[in-house]
Amino acid sequence: MRTTITVIKCDVGSLAGHHVVPKPLLEIGKRKLKQAEETGLINSHFVFNAGDDLELLMVHTRGEGNEEIHKLAWETFKEAADKALSLKLYGAGQDLLKEAFSGNIRGLGPGVAEMEIEERASDPITVFAADKTSVGAFNFPLFKIFADPFNTAGLIIDPNMAGGFKFEVMDLKRHEKVVLKCPEEMYDLLALIGSPQNYIISHVWRARDDMLCASTSTTKLSLIAGKYVGKDDPVMIIRAQHGLPALGEILMPFLHSYFVEGWMRGSHWGPLMPVSLKDSKCTVFDGPPRIVGIGFQVSNGKIACDDSGRPLITDLFDDPAFDLARKEAINYTAVIRRMGEFEPARLSPESMEYTTLPKVLEKLRDRFKPI
Repeated sequence: MRTTITVIKCDVGSLAGHHVVPKPLLEIGKRKLKQAEETGLINSHFVFNAGDDLELLMVHTRGEGNEEIHKLAWETFKEAADKALSLKLYGAGQDLLKEAFSGNIRGLGPGVAEMEIEERASDPITVFAADKTSVGAFNFPLFKIFADPFNTAGLIIDPNMAGGFKFEVMDLKRHEKVVLKCPEEMYDLLALIGSPQNYIISHVWRARDDMLCASTSTTKLSLIAGKYVGKDDPVMIIRAQHGLPALGEILMPFLHSYFVEGWMRGSHWGPLMPVSLKDSKCTVFDGPPRIVGIGFQVSNGKIACDDSGRPLITDLFDDPAFDLARKEAINYTAVIRRMGEFEPARLSPESMEYTTLPKVLEKLRDRFKPI
């Protein structure tokens, strides 16, 4: 059975600054997707937030890039943005960079990750969403999960994984992509994805049979708008188990915090902090950058549900096992913020090109004299 998992996110407005999606906007998302499920457009759904981003998870059988599914998300975000405007919430409709829907939500501002799969006998799915960071934030964990045997024992132990995985890498500046296979091309892969500002992993396949294993959002907001309009705040879907990395191997990279670009005004390096859904709100220096994760089973084209019809969703980071990463993130925050606006706390000049800094520097241009 061919089943499609679609995750679409958008910053439609936030309470008290770049902080959290308030309940009225979440309720709009839940109502719109419930109506879509009742009409048969989608089979099941789950609505949540990552910081100030509204996240729509939809499971259906209409394939990737389906116009009706994308239109549903667009109309949901537009209604939520209108509500945010009426409440004078901060950044209302921030990610909606175009005025009208044109058949596909890609390129309009919201971030999209999709995966059409042939259901296995049991198909565990994980979804991750990050706030206050860029689309390159998932390069590090995806490499660890699918290419590092020190992280993923299955690369050594499981014969179904021994052939390795193929990574699709996108060049955001040149709008090109390349596929590299690990372990054979591991060094070449690292040469690219070690620069997450320019190169991002968009898809991962199992090499022996081209089974799709992971899909990420690739929307770079600044490249659409031509200026800084907020960070990209990416989403990611990863399949688990039975010839693929186990859930514990997928979560292993988040045992420790690591640095990502974004944070305050999209202009700084900051430590990524895994948090539960209840702690999915940004505070210190508009952060630290946060990531939430949920897990579920796909069953006959739907999210597996309990006897009352409620989707069975597990909050992956709601666990003391990630207390170390959270503590590290706070400690790293205290250390790097001592640097203030000096690099490397602040992003490189190239990365600052689309922030508001050039406007500040412009007024000094005529005051420079030849040396």
